[in-house]
Amino acid sequence: MRKVAKTGVALSLVVGVSLSMGAPAHAEKKRGDRAAGSTGNGNVAAEVSHVQISGGGGGGKNTVKLNPKDPNWEPPACWYEPKTTPKELKKKIEDAKPEKKKPEKKKDSGTVFDDLSESNEEASRAISNQVVGLYENYYQTDKYDDYNVDKQGKGMFWEGVRNPNKADDPEADACSEHAIWVPKGKPPKSMPLAVTPKILAQYAYEELPIPGTEISLNPEDKQTVNLDTWVWLDKGKFKPVDVTASLDLEDGTHLSATTTAKPSSLTLEPGTGDAKMYPGSGKCEVKNGQLGEEYSAGKKDRTPPCGIRYLRASGKNGSYPLKATLTWNITWKGSDGTGGDLPAGTFSTTKDVTVKEIQSIVRD
Repeated sequence: MRKVAKTGVALSLVVGVSLSMGAPAHAEKKRGDRAAGSTGNGNVAAEVSHVQISGGGGGGKNTVKLNPKDPNWEPPACWYEPKTTPKELKKKIEDAKPEKKKPEKKKDSGTVFDDLSESNEEASRAISNQVVGLYENYYQTDKYDDYNVDKQGKGMFWEGVRNPNKADDPEADACSEHAIWVPKGKPPKSMPLAVTPKILAQYAYEELPIPGTEISLNPEDKQTVNLDTWVWLDKGKFKPVDVTASLDLEDGTHLSATTTAKPSSLTLEPGTGDAKMYPGSGKCEVKNGQLGEEYSAGKKDRTPPCGIRYLRASGKNGSYPLKATLTWNITWKGSDGTGGDLPAGTFSTTKDVTVKEIQSIVRD
């Protein structure tokens, strides 16, 4: 009898088959490029969204994310959206089925590799069958005749997708219900977190190209005790920015929302109690589209509309941590005429400021 060497063959059950059908050709940017996977209840969970991000309003390359002023608010970690057409679903399941091959009469080569090859083929078929079973369970194909192919163009299967910015957030598992068939133009009322322009606006909030808060000072390098320091923001850089999140599908579905951020105020914290603020609150409001006012030689006898006067030197080899927090007001407008406000957001930066005493020479 032939002896077969024992070998450990690890088989990985690959249920993470991508459910993405591809982005429209006109899309500027696609987010959420994650493969689908299995949920805790054994269903297949779609994770690749058809939502497109476009716009930007000139925020530049070095952008930051806002911190919502409402600590209890955050964009949804997932939502449901129309994802798969009947023809796509049929092709998906047919492609996942194991190939049917005619049995071949094999010659006994007298090696263990024939047995191993046959074992791998059986394992591959088992995996394919399990993937098919997961798909059929997730899409509840027993409810539809031939995957609803006769209704092609009249609706889509809605599925749960993850917010790409929260892909690893446990809250993203909340959208793990079975995919359901939804006729065109009739959003599912019973499905929680079904995509709407407001949900798209909330997603776009995190995609806003916010420039980092960089303040301009005069004097720029070293401040002097009891002399005013003017503070302002570059008007060309700190201006309104916007992002549009849209969902355009081949069945004619269109939803979109544009989220806009506008600078509203700059709050200064001098890093010491020995300082006088302009204005007294330290909060500089936007005036004529400008935060603060750029210094020029002709303004040396004026009080800065936004600035600081340090009353004590920062000490030998020392500095004060000047903190500047820029607040952005956020609004949104949806393709269906809806719109409103989202929580204002902030971004802060800290600049080390050296303050020196005025040096004078006393002659006898």
